[in-house]
Amino acid sequence: MHISVWEKESFYAHRDVIIAGGGFTGLWSAWHLKKQHPDLTITIVDRGIIPTGASTRNAGFACFGSVTELISDVRHSGEDQMLELVKMRYKGLQYIRKVFGKKAIDFEKCGGYELFTAATPVNPRELDEQIEWLNYKLHPIVHEKKAFRKADKKIKQFGFSGVTHLLENKLEGYLHSGKLCQALLQQVQSMGVTVLNGIELTGFEQNAASVILFNKQDIPLSADQLLVCTNAFAKQLLPALDIVPARGQVLLTAPLPDLPFKGTFHYDEGFYYFRNLGNRVLLGGARNKAFAEETTDNMAITDTIQQELEHFLSTCLLPGVQYSITDRWSGIMGMGTEKMPVIRQVHPNVFCAVRMSGMGVALAPLAGEKAASLLLHHRP
Repeated sequence: MHISVWEKESFYAHRDVIIAGGGFTGLWSAWHLKKQHPDLTITIVDRGIIPTGASTRNAGFACFGSVTELISDVRHSGEDQMLELVKMRYKGLQYIRKVFGKKAIDFEKCGGYELFTAATPVNPRELDEQIEWLNYKLHPIVHEKKAFRKADKKIKQFGFSGVTHLLENKLEGYLHSGKLCQALLQQVQSMGVTVLNGIELTGFEQNAASVILFNKQDIPLSADQLLVCTNAFAKQLLPALDIVPARGQVLLTAPLPDLPFKGTFHYDEGFYYFRNLGNRVLLGGARNKAFAEETTDNMAITDTIQQELEHFLSTCLLPGVQYSITDRWSGIMGMGTEKMPVIRQVHPNVFCAVRMSGMGVALAPLAGEKAASLLLHHRP
């Protein structure tokens, strides 16, 4: 295809910054760059018609981690990193509410819970100690003395079967991921950011003057700086990064009369997660039942995981209830040997903000802010 002079001097013009990836991290990075430096010329390039990695394909949780997940993080990465991640997630969620309010993104501070069953045995005394310790450590971050507390009395009220313990976190909420993505997109476009969809980047090279991007559509793209925000797919441009894709599968039921529970729910160190969407049940996860199979960037759904989710739904969440599934989908998360996002300079004038570890909704506002500051500090 031959490019017209009008296209060359507008949509495809050389930019100060090109951001690869139009999901939450890319959008927030553009937003912060424009807030801090309004005169910057910025283009976001995304291979999809809409962002389709994880930003619009998740469960819409506004959370910062369940008790068992956070304790597991301490064992794996240490107390300091766990607390830093909670701080980033919690502040990110506050940022979202500050910028967009509740109505525009269907945000509701509904409260969250964690389930325990016979399949996930827990020592009650040890659990009490973990709750007390976490509440003490998280108090300076969330400004709540008891972020987590036992709520076993609600098990029967929620209609669960086989649940032995229930923990409550009143600070959690949920939102509409699609509406948040749309709202962010509208904001950055109103600030003068160009967004190009349907362009798949294949690589880049640098010369003395700029970073030149190659793509399957053979469209000329170049910038002073490149910021890679493609999360799980970042290795396609930056193969040395510590990132592996992880598929998260989801299902959604048809409306259920008198659904007995409301809120966000976690189970098995956060590998299972569910919530009400109105009077429907949105359930996802279970990738720990097939780690190797789910370490992929293929967005197909599989019988292995979907059957496991339905088993959990029918035996634990909706025992004896007739239901039907109306929707099934998957999203691709960016994981690695650690959960801390990778936000750094990779090459001269090439940067990345990736590896959100399944918490992109909460982490992206702060990750984008850090990425923007990094680019501005290294402006040519």
